[in-house]
Amino acid sequence: MTKDAIRHKVWTRVTAAGVVRFPGAHGRIPNFLGAQRAARLLSQLTIWKRAKVVKFDLAAPQLPLRRAALNEGKIIYIPLPGLRAERCFLEIDPARLGHNPWRAASLRGALKYGRPVAPHEVHPVDLVLVGSVAVSRQGARVGRGNGSSDLEYALLRRAGKVREYTPIVSTVHPLQVIDDRIAMRAHDVPVDFLVTPDQVIAAPSLYPRPRGILWDLLPDERIRAIPALRKGRRDGRDTLTPGQL
Repeated sequence: MTKDAIRHKVWTRVTAAGVVRFPGAHGRIPNFLGAQRAARLLSQLTIWKRAKVVKFDLAAPQLPLRRAALNEGKIIYIPLPGLRAERCFLEIDPARLGHNPWRAASLRGALKYGRPVAPHEVHPVDLVLVGSVAVSRQGARVGRGNGSSDLEYALLRRAGKVREYTPIVSTVHPLQVIDDRIAMRAHDVPVDFLVTPDQVIAAPSLYPRPRGILWDLLPDERIRAIPALRKGRRDGRDTLTPGQL
């Protein structure tokens, strides 16, 4: 089954079951009912409690986790939509926000209170949260199809800000956990843990994670559209730094 077929299967499944909230599932990371319970379950894990810096994407079901992270004093990073600037991540440091730091957890709040930074300016990341359309118990993952989470990870890995064993986690509804085989390519980011509202599933780490930007797999138009990629190509192709190992 292709990834597109898997996406449509899961979007149809969760919609028919009535387990998604506004704005719906199709074309998106489903904002599933129970996302807050999954967030509470994840926040009890040691990998969460030890993390001081967490990288998120813009997935709607991660909003409770972004709020929790800020309320607990963690620095968080989220991508600028479309990675449209060379400083393509927004750093939100609750120490700079005073009371009610959770107000910066939404995209609107992050754009207002966050500090744009380039990948090399990011603090070393302790935990990576990715949104998913579908995941397998083996750690394979399907996103919404634009490759954004994979590219964000690659930029940070290239900059030495995430490492080989930095944990990668996704929160999902049980209907998003599938038995179908998911074909993982070299640029695809797997997950180490999938967390549902009622269960934490540790994946067996079968899939290698990208060690940087795989230039040969990126279309020229994608590179031209993203300033951080244009700069990276001008600076030369990836060479591994100690922080990437």
